[in-house]
Amino acid sequence: MSEFLVDPTPLQTRKPADVTSDTKHLSEVDSARPHLVSGALALETARSLAAAYQAAADYAGSARAANTVRAYSSDWRDFQSWCASKNLPSMPAEPMTIGLYISHLAQLGRKASTIERRLSSISQEHKRLEHPSPCTAHSVRKVLQGIKRRHGVMQNAKAAAVTDDVRAMVTALPDDIHGTRDRALLLVGFAGAFRRGELAAVAIEDLEFSRDGVIVLLRRSKTDQEGAGRQVGIMYGQHPETCPVRALRAWIKASDIDRGPIFRKVDRWGHVGARGLCDKSVVLIVKRQAAAAGLDATRFAGHSLRAGFATAAANAGFDERKIMAQTGHKSVVMVRRYIRISEIFRGNPSGGVGL
Repeated sequence: MSEFLVDPTPLQTRKPADVTSDTKHLSEVDSARPHLVSGALALETARSLAAAYQAAADYAGSARAANTVRAYSSDWRDFQSWCASKNLPSMPAEPMTIGLYISHLAQLGRKASTIERRLSSISQEHKRLEHPSPCTAHSVRKVLQGIKRRHGVMQNAKAAAVTDDVRAMVTALPDDIHGTRDRALLLVGFAGAFRRGELAAVAIEDLEFSRDGVIVLLRRSKTDQEGAGRQVGIMYGQHPETCPVRALRAWIKASDIDRGPIFRKVDRWGHVGARGLCDKSVVLIVKRQAAAAGLDATRFAGHSLRAGFATAAANAGFDERKIMAQTGHKSVVMVRRYIRISEIFRGNPSGGVGL
């Protein structure tokens, strides 16, 4: 279609025949206009519907945490690779194939919890493609039961970094910008009983300081995927050198951060970056400072701060409800585990039998 439907030359300067021709042209355009309008509306509707489909797909993709999606994808790729090596179909898979696969994993030394996650991933992929899950078959359950009985189900949990451990880690830090950041991270992570992902996600907008300490808003967490949010209070410490609130204030002042993530990368020249640390960076900092404090770094990880707080709080006599209010645990099962650990040596009869 040309840029102009009608010749733009003024009518009074043109011949009558030209005007008649344009009049006829206009009438033809008018008669075709309903079809043009309906076609444009159909195109716009199609575009709108495509956008709606894409938005729905994006929301569906957000139904699970990114870490969960990555783990499931990795598990499924491993299963597919194993099936290909044995010339067995992976989709849909037979229960016998699943039994052989998890037996293979057990012989490789995989933990029962890892094998159960693999089964969950395989089951989810079958359901996604509208196939019945082969993982629920009785034969598969029997193999899994045998694996658990023979190899056990105990998990190799990382050590809890209790108060003395955290104090040693902080004491070993240098008095520079790196040390200022890591001191705040370790102390806030411990006192807030934060998961590593929660700690990495804290922004300065999520902090509210008061006379008693600081309130940290957790906008989302492992047990709050829908973002209801939770506030965690951290009080001033009894000792200035290990006070989490003072350490946090010192880091904010030294870094000159006024918006965005609190805990950020710092380069070798001491320049504070704009991007926040990832959860894996939290793990590396904990391990590095455990080693600097003379502890076995292989026994510590990001979860050590959270586990250490729960253990230290239980050892200090706080009841499970108070501990759960700080840690955000939804179930008392894990909290009671920390309490049992803290009470192993309290009133233990082995120390009073005269040895």
